[in-house]
Amino acid sequence: MGDPVTSTPARGRGELEREVLACVAAAPGPVTANDVLADLGGGLAYTTVMTTLARLESKGVLTRSMPGRAYAYSLVGDPGQVEEALAAHRMRRVLDSRGDRASVLARFVAELSAEDEQTLRTLLADADAGPGGTS
Repeated sequence: MGDPVTSTPARGRGELEREVLACVAAAPGPVTANDVLADLGGGLAYTTVMTTLARLESKGVLTRSMPGRAYAYSLVGDPGQVEEALAAHRMRRVLDSRGDRASVLARFVAELSAEDEQTLRTLLADADAGPGGTS
């Protein structure tokens, strides 16, 4: 008889994170690893769910609190912005893993559409202006 954890179909890259995020987003309030595990059904180990939640928290997508004996997790911000937050984290990770950040950024900018380049210019100008709108 095979181990039920290893007999489930393999998930694609990032699929478990998306499933966990969907559980957290659908919940009416903060959820624990046990809550997520119950929502996702069998085939996963508690430690797998806990590790996934902790990684999502370290990426800035989830926040955690300890209202009782276990950590409870909630989305940071709007549920519609989860994918954007994960993409930004991946971009930061690529930049941090390369010695020549300017080269990576130059390649990124070179592949932008004209509209995306203008959006980036506007975002950079807004960031330079600061919260009060002035430099």
